[in-house]
Amino acid sequence: MAVYVLVHGAWGGSYGFRAVRRLLGAAGHEVLTPSLTGLGERSHLAGPHVDLSLHVRDVVNVLHYDDLEDVVLLGFSYGGMVVTGAMEQAGARVRELVYLDAFVPDDGDSVHSLTGGALGDASPDAPPTVPAGIRTFDDPMVAARSNPRRHAQPMRTLTEPVRASVPVEERGVGLTYVRATQDPNGALFDVSAARARTSPAWRYHEIATTHMVPENRPGELAELLLALA
Repeated sequence: MAVYVLVHGAWGGSYGFRAVRRLLGAAGHEVLTPSLTGLGERSHLAGPHVDLSLHVRDVVNVLHYDDLEDVVLLGFSYGGMVVTGAMEQAGARVRELVYLDAFVPDDGDSVHSLTGGALGDASPDAPPTVPAGIRTFDDPMVAARSNPRRHAQPMRTLTEPVRASVPVEERGVGLTYVRATQDPNGALFDVSAARARTSPAWRYHEIATTHMVPENRPGELAELLLALA
């Protein structure tokens, strides 16, 4: 039995992994899909205190309090920032890092810096949150369910730099990158995807869909994850 911890992206929540969670669970594996503070079913906890460090602590605490070992840890989109930070504190519990159409940061990077300022506002008078936009899904029924559940993202999660004493390639864990190839905003992840695609340290895969891979292609994603069990 493998242990999977799946970390959602900005504006999202654990609900986005519902179908993937069921598929992995049906195959006999343990699957945890924590919602980060201030998002998803924990959106009532949003506030100016929510930053990247708190989201990292959310994941570290799941690994610690559930006493998880030999974990396949996945970060989707912004979740790549979170899992990278979590490795600094709980890397010994992880055997495989999966970046799902995600940022792959180095020490000192933020979503704001990695997007050239396109996401996040680091100015002193910045608003506390970034509103959730409408996302494109393959299935209109999925869109009707998911878009209303998207919640404003705390600004400090996008502007706070990640802390990572070494690049992920030096962590001594398996590395997998999964790229969505049909997203109109996919350029945001070009640098991270190229990093994985051109390095022998990584396994690299592509799924022909828009950015919301867990809800658009749960079967294909689950198949890739099961191959890591």
